[in-house]
This record gives sequence, structure tokens and C-alpha cells, in this order.
Amino acid sequence: MRTLLQSLFRLPRRQKRTIQLMVDCILIAASFLLAMLLRLESWTPLFEASTWVALLVLIPLSLAIYVRLGFYRAVIRYLGPKAIRAVVIGVVVSALSLALASYLFALGIPRSVPFIYAMLALLTIGGVRFGLRAMYLRSQIRHKPRVVIYGAGSAGRQLAASLNHGQEYLPIAFVDDALSLQNTYIEGLKVYPPRQLGYLADTYGAERVLLAVPSASRARRREILAELEPQGFPVQTIPGVVDMVTGRARISEVRDVAVEDLLGRDPVPPNPTLMDANIRGKVVLVTGAGGSIGSELCRQILRHAPGRLLLLDISEFALYRIEQDLLGIAAEEGLEVRVEALMGSVQHRQRLTTVMKAYEVQTVYHAAAYKHVPMVEHNVVEGVQNNVFGTLSAARSAIDSGVETFVLVSTDKAVRPTNVMGTTKRLAELVCQAFARQQEATRFCMVRFGNVLGSSGSVVPLFRQQIQAGGPITVTHPDITRFFMTIPEAAQLVIQAGAMARGGDVFVLDMGEPVRIADLARQMVRLSGLKVRDERSPDGDIAIAYSGLRPGEKLYEELLVGDDVAATSHPRIMTAQEVFWEWPRLENFLDRLFEACRNFHHDGIRRLLLEAPTAYRPEGGIVDLVWLEKRRREVLEPVSSAAVTPLRPVLERHK
Repeated sequence: MRTLLQSLFRLPRRQKRTIQLMVDCILIAASFLLAMLLRLESWTPLFEASTWVALLVLIPLSLAIYVRLGFYRAVIRYLGPKAIRAVVIGVVVSALSLALASYLFALGIPRSVPFIYAMLALLTIGGVRFGLRAMYLRSQIRHKPRVVIYGAGSAGRQLAASLNHGQEYLPIAFVDDALSLQNTYIEGLKVYPPRQLGYLADTYGAERVLLAVPSASRARRREILAELEPQGFPVQTIPGVVDMVTGRARISEVRDVAVEDLLGRDPVPPNPTLMDANIRGKVVLVTGAGGSIGSELCRQILRHAPGRLLLLDISEFALYRIEQDLLGIAAEEGLEVRVEALMGSVQHRQRLTTVMKAYEVQTVYHAAAYKHVPMVEHNVVEGVQNNVFGTLSAARSAIDSGVETFVLVSTDKAVRPTNVMGTTKRLAELVCQAFARQQEATRFCMVRFGNVLGSSGSVVPLFRQQIQAGGPITVTHPDITRFFMTIPEAAQLVIQAGAMARGGDVFVLDMGEPVRIADLARQMVRLSGLKVRDERSPDGDIAIAYSGLRPGEKLYEELLVGDDVAATSHPRIMTAQEVFWEWPRLENFLDRLFEACRNFHHDGIRRLLLEAPTAYRPEGGIVDLVWLEKRRREVLEPVSSAAVTPLRPVLERHK
């Protein structure tokens, strides 16, 4: 039966409509003849000519009415209240047509027959359709995971209706903390208090919770997740209100819980005046435009109507991807902004100067940097060249080209750094501070913040992959903590901080409270419906393995060097006054640092980084891969020399 039903539902629409017409012909005839039999209590009238004339009039007339009402356009598996109304109207009109035909043609049909016929046709024509729908839904129920919907509001009701018609999940109940809704029925489902989730799992086999509160604040969503987490259910959510309103997502698109719901705060609405100050109608250049922060800066800038938006990146793929993304946004939202994708390195000063002068750039957001701590620790020279001398090239080009505002995107790792990456970013800040003091044509400022959720190298996507693979989740240290902020919020605050700059400002973003990475890993495991495997739960699903701190990695990050911090007009942006060198002294230092990099003199680079006012305190030796390889070869050199001695005269002749 189930196979036959599936085959029936797979037929082309034209064949389905033909079958419906044929079945309705039979049902109309059967309903009329049975009505006559019930009324007259005899088979004799069924063989009279008037009965068959009535039937020949009734069938085509009824089918024409049903076609007009859209009976055969409706999809049986999705029949709803509107379909019931259409069936009732169609049957009533068909019965009235029968009565009218009997009167006009003097067929002698009893006056009660149309009424009995209407009752029977309603049961047969409507019953067959809704019976098939019920059979289809029942066949789907057997294979659908049972879910509980958290939130019995309008979004929850729409989700339940959508899931009932879909093939992904079977909703069995609502859960809501509103006392006025508890123990009521919505969409045929009972509303329970959250504490009864365990009962729903044991009694009805609930397997997961779908969070249907798209308009709730992040703080409220975090409270709900904290409430659900100990109960061990996998938790998923529906898209946000904005995504659904703009058509980017449907309510039935269930997703994993966003990291923003675990860590993010409710963002402060951006100040339109600050957002527009350095952007609207101006030529804006973003370096590192294809990176995590750079790409989001570009999206935010695009929506504030710059005169032209220039994208600069050394990665061809990253540049192409952000260009296509921006062009798509511009086309979708009707934004008339010229977007130019420019390939190039920030270390190439002449390239930067040529670009800035050719386009008459007014605002620069310098986001280009190597930011992966262990990677820079293993590639010291490139890290210094890109982060320090790339910033120096960009800053000098900005001054030479008459740029109005230069905003350096910095990091919390620049504060009392224990790694080369953080030290190079602090040196980049020193460059901007020195230039801000030396001249007044270009305003320089720096914006310092911590980790952004979802950036390249972020722990969150890594943890998610490790959970899907069955673990273990790798955490460097049980006590390691980090600040987190969403990429859109960070980009908005960078733009607003740049608008408040007077020259030489070091802006620090309010990152909230630091998050213990091990706690984040446990939370992600539990919200996936799994258990952490440890000493207390040896039968758990996912283990957490501690790999040890990587080269240059700190347990705790800071945002301020000193305590000299002041508030600004924005509640999430502070400004700090910090020590720096005047340009002549810094220039001499940079000359020596450049020479050490040019000669790959790693010991000299280490000494110079320790000399600068960066509070650099390395916790280990040099781990640059090239430097380590050279040291290894120097140790092996005596053995190698003895082995190749006979060949030296030959090699000398070929020099």
C-alpha cells in the first residue's frame, strides 16, 4: 500500500489531474445514485430514464464547478483550511445545480435528494482527498525525527505548520516559559514548560529542540540555551527575522545554533553620523579586503554610499570572492557604488602611492596583516615585513597622497605581547602614532580589539568539525581565555572609532567578559546533544584533549597597556593614551630592523623587538622554521663536509 501511494504521488501533475477527474465522476455518480436509493428505498427508480438524464447533467456541471474552484490545482498532500472551504462550496453548488436541473427538465427527482446527495458527496469527494493526505503524512511520520519547538509564538506556529508538510522533522509539542500559554494547544500541539523536556523525551521520543524565537535578543537566547544545555538535547534554531523578511532564508531552514547566541552580546545600534563621516561620498580604500575583518568592513562601507570603494589584497582568490560578494549585494539592494578590485601587496609602497593618487583616496582602512600567532612565530621575517613595513608603506603613501583619514585595524595581542605577531602589530601602532605627531594632513588612529567569531583561524569552526568527526576537541590549555566579538559588530565599531579620531588615538573596543575556551568547547558538545567524556563521565561521547600552549601563545589577552583610559561618545569604544617614540627615533629603529630582516638575522630581529617600547616578553626561544633548519645544518656541517671533500675541486671549477 505504501509503495502504491508513493508511486501515485510521484506521477506527473497532468496524470494526477486526469485520475482526479475520473475518480470524481465515479464519486458524483455514486453519491447521487445512493441518495436516490436512500430516499426512495427501492432499486426501481435507478433504472428510469429521468435518473440517468439527471446524472448526465450533474456530472459535467459539477466537474465544471470544481475546475472553476481550483480543485485540480491544489496539491493533495498540502491541503489545508482553504481546501475544505472549496470542497464545501463546490458540493453545495453541485447540489443546487441538481435541484435546478430537476426543476427545469421536470425530472421528478424528490426535493430531499439534492440535500442527501450533498452530504454524501461531501463525505466521498472531500473524504478521499483528505484520506490520501492523511495516509501520506502518516507514511512520512514513521521516518521523521521527533522534535520539540521552543517558542509558541507566531514563528513557532509557522514552523510547526511548515514541518508538518515537510519531510525533515515531526513536531510533537511546544515548549514555552510563558505561563499563559502552558497547557494550551496550538496547531494541535500541547504547550509544555521547559522543565518537562525530559518527560517529552521519555514519553514521546523527542530527539531535539528547535529554537523558534527569531526576534529574541542575544542575551535572552543565551539564557534559553543555558537553560536547555544541561538537559542534553541537540539544539537547532531557525533564521533571524531580518533574514526571513529580506527573503534570504525560509522559516523551515533549521540551522545549528550560531556562535553569536553562545558568546555574542546585543550590539549597540550604530550611530549613522559616525558611520557616514569617513565614507559617504568619499573614495575609500580597504587593504586586506579579502580577509575576515577586511571583507566585513567592505560590506559595511558599501551600504553607506561611498563615492568609490577600492579593494586591495595580495590573494587573487580572496579578492575575487569579496568583489563578487559586493557586486551581488549592490545588485540585490540597488546600490550604485563603483567597486574596484586591485591586486597588490602593502609592502609595495610605489603601488600603494600610485593607487591612492590615481583614485584620490580620502579614507584608508588598513586591515592587511598576518595575524595567526604560531604561523608568524614560524615565519618571523615575513611577519615583520608585512605587519610593520607594510603598515609603514601604507602610512607613508597615505601622507604622500593627501589621504584624510588612516585607520589601522589592530589587535589585543599588541598589549604586552609574548609573540612576534602581537609585537609587530604594536610596532604598526607606533608607526601610526609617530606619523600622527609628525604631520597634521592625515589623521591616524588605531582600533584595538580581540578575537572575532567566525574569522579565519577561529576555534569555533574547528570545534564544530571536531565534534562532527567524533572528537577529540583540541584545546591548548584548560585555563586559556579569549575575548570574542562578532565580525559585523567589530567592523561597525572600527568605522565609528575612525570617525571620532583627532590624530594618534588608540581606540579600544569593549569586548565584554573573556571566555574560557574549554568551557566553550563543553557548551558546544552539550548543545550538539552529546556528552563530554572525562573522568566524571568516562562513557561520554566527545573527549577534550589539551595540547599545550603553542609558540608565542598567551593564557590571557589584554586590551590596555596602562590604566590611562577614557570613555568616548560611544558606549563600546574607549580611548587610551600610551607610550610611543617620536618619528626620528622610530625611523632609526626601523632602519636597523629592516636591515636585520633583509639579512635574515633572526637573533638581531629578536634583540630589536625587545628594544622597542612594546613590552615584548617572549616565553621561549626563536622558532622560525628557516632559522631552526639553518641551525640544524650547522650542527651537521662537519659530517657533511667530510663526505663531500673529494668533490670540492670539481665544484670550484664550475663556480
